[in-house]
Amino acid sequence: MYNPTLITEFIADNVRKTKNPFGVPKFLLNTWYGGEKLYKTGEWTLFTGLMYQFMPYIESTTGYLEQYEGSELAQQAQNHPALAKYLEFSDFVPSILGGMGMSLYIMLKARDEKRRTDQVLKNIARLLRRSGVSFGYDPDLDDYTGVLLYDLGDQENFVRHARKVARRLQKAGVKRLVTVDPHTTYALKVLFPKYTGISFEVRAYFELLELSGGNGGRKVTLHDPCFYGRYLEVSDAPRDVLSKLNVECVEVRNCQTFTHCCGGPAESISPKLSREIMERRVEELNGAGAPIVAMCPICYGNLKKSGADVQDLSSVLAESAN
Repeated sequence: MYNPTLITEFIADNVRKTKNPFGVPKFLLNTWYGGEKLYKTGEWTLFTGLMYQFMPYIESTTGYLEQYEGSELAQQAQNHPALAKYLEFSDFVPSILGGMGMSLYIMLKARDEKRRTDQVLKNIARLLRRSGVSFGYDPDLDDYTGVLLYDLGDQENFVRHARKVARRLQKAGVKRLVTVDPHTTYALKVLFPKYTGISFEVRAYFELLELSGGNGGRKVTLHDPCFYGRYLEVSDAPRDVLSKLNVECVEVRNCQTFTHCCGGPAESISPKLSREIMERRVEELNGAGAPIVAMCPICYGNLKKSGADVQDLSSVLAESAN
């Protein structure tokens, strides 16, 4: 297990310098909307929070952490944080340069994953259009919420960052936000009003979809993310959308408000612990005998490590609605 303080300080430093935890320039990170011909304004503002865009970077980073945890080098450095030396490198190299280097690595080594996550966002935009939702997307207003800082207990840096994001949206006249992942949804809907004093009407994209017919006739097992299931209690909405497309949801014991964590949130602190939690969850989900459907980029990435058949909800909806 890694020292949470070191991880948190590294993330906070990147967020301060580049507004995201990986220090990646947004013009390299957020490119999914190219060719989509989206309006910049609408009744709703599409706000991705950049979580899907982070996935290739999360997979690469946690892969290195997983290799190091429990290794001989890690054992030798238990009380002499070699990891800290690695993290302190960011003091000598601007975060934006480290992020550009990582972006180059992603472009060369993780192009398929980037294409997949970009397609998720394209699917969501197309499903919203098909449902007649009036929405706009302005990439300049689309920012990371800082939610990981909150999750790791760094409330001070989370609040500082969240205020900047909230004020920018407020200044642009944004009132209604449609989101694509549970972490961003929870941050905007619950944390921003509490800690910034600025409120927006926030809905997860599947809450706005009006789809019917299609070519369903399949079975899936939904993995409810903790934020959607336990805290926001919106688990009925994706099930209703799937049902209207004739897709049957095969339930497991721990679902909806009683869902079981995928283990993903523990990745940055202990990949080993994260994997143990994931394996228990995958065993339960596989017991339903149907492909697993995730509604969160972190859940998707973590559950996929097991080799299980996992799809993103947006992909299943896009396929079934055609």
